[in-house]
Amino acid sequence: MAIDASPAETPPRPGRRRVVLVANAAAGSLVGGDGSTGDRLRERLAAAGLDVVAEPAPDAPLPERLREAAALPGLDAVVAAGGDGTLACAAAALTGTDVALGILPLGTMNLLARDLGLPLDLDGAVAAIAAGPVRAVDVGEVNGHVFLINSVLGMPARMARHREARRGRAGLLDLLRFGLGLLRHLGRYPRVRAGLRYGVASREVRFRILAVVNNDYREGVGQVLRRASVDGGTLTFYLVERLSAARLVRLGLGFAVGEWRGLPDLERHAVGDLTVTSRRRRLRVMNDGEVLLLAPPLRYRLRPGALRVLCAGPDSP
Repeated sequence: MAIDASPAETPPRPGRRRVVLVANAAAGSLVGGDGSTGDRLRERLAAAGLDVVAEPAPDAPLPERLREAAALPGLDAVVAAGGDGTLACAAAALTGTDVALGILPLGTMNLLARDLGLPLDLDGAVAAIAAGPVRAVDVGEVNGHVFLINSVLGMPARMARHREARRGRAGLLDLLRFGLGLLRHLGRYPRVRAGLRYGVASREVRFRILAVVNNDYREGVGQVLRRASVDGGTLTFYLVERLSAARLVRLGLGFAVGEWRGLPDLERHAVGDLTVTSRRRRLRVMNDGEVLLLAPPLRYRLRPGALRVLCAGPDSP
C-alpha cells in the first residue's frame, strides 16, 4: 500500500526524465547473473520513455560509480538497481543534491522500497521512475556515513558475515543454519561496553544490540522492520543489554504478534541525536546491512528531507 502524499512530495517534471542506471551485480536478486543484466534493465527503462544516458565509470567500485553518475550534468535521477545497501551507497552520493534517487528493488529485503510503498515488481518500479512524483526523505548519518533505514552495533553486526555467505539463498536449511549461528553467538562474544549521550541524558551501558533507526518502526502483525514514517524528522534507538536464549524467544514472539515495544528486555528512545563513546579503537557498525569499522565516538544525527526519491504515483497498487 502506497504511503500518502506529503507536502514534501512534488509532481514529476514534464517531458522525458534523464536518468543513468547503476546496477549492483552483487545484490541479492542479481547474484549469478550472466553479465547482461544492466543492458536489459536499461532497455526496460528506455522502453518506459526515459532518456537513459551511459554510465560514466561502469568498471569502477560501486561507490565511485555512483559518485560519477551523480555528477553528470542535466540529470534528473540516478537509478540504483540493488538492495538497501546499494541504495544507502547511492544516498551518500545524492544527499543534499537536486538529483533524485530512482529505485529498482532487486535486493533480498528491499526495506526502503517497502517503506515508500513502491511496487516490488520490475514493471511497477520502472513505471514509478518514469512518471512518479519526487518525495524528500530523511537521511541518517554517523560520522559522515549515511544510512536510510538503520545503523546497528553489537551482535547483528558481528553476524553479518553469515548473511554474506548465504546471500541469494533463503531455503529452510539456510534459515536453520542462520538461527543456530545466532544461538552460538549469544555466548561467544562479550557485551559491548559503551557510553551513550542523548538529550540531557548520559549513561554507561553494556549491550548485545544497539539499533539506531531513521525515524521509527511500526508495530502490528506483519510489520516487522517496517517504518511508520520516512520523513518524521527523528531518530529512534533500541537497546538490548542482555540477550539469553529465553529473551531471544520472547523478543521473537513479540515481533511475531506485532507487540514488542513494551517488552521488558527492550529499551526504546526517540532522540534528536546520539553519541556513542567507547574505549575500543574501532566499533563494528552495520549501516543498512553493510558493515563498517568506525572510530568512536560515533555521532549520530538526522538530516531531514535531505534525499529526493522517485516514488509511486497515487494510482499504483
